[in-house]
Amino acid sequence: MSYYPYFVAMWLVFAGVFGVVRSKNLVHAVVCVSVAQSGTYVLLLAIGYQKGALAPIFGSSEPPGSPVVDPVVQAMTLTDIVVSATVTALLLALVIQVAKQHGTVVPDELHHLRG
Repeated sequence: MSYYPYFVAMWLVFAGVFGVVRSKNLVHAVVCVSVAQSGTYVLLLAIGYQKGALAPIFGSSEPPGSPVVDPVVQAMTLTDIVVSATVTALLLALVIQVAKQHGTVVPDELHHLRG
């Protein structure tokens, strides 16, 4: 069993979170959230990977009882990609609205939002 994909997933999530924490621009923060979410794709695919397993397409070419990759994990990864695209689009739309209302996308200059 290889731990390399798990380290890659962990590194992507930590790099994204670090970018969000250190971000000086709202667009940069949105991109860093997308990087952190891409770590979940790698994690899901690493969990569902089986060495020597075939694609989950059953037909006459594969003998019965041959190992196949779990298609549920692949479906969850595709769902994660769609959710990530939706979240990114929503966050960018919010950044556009903040830029229209306040004229800046720098979080330190958004004084009107402080309580």
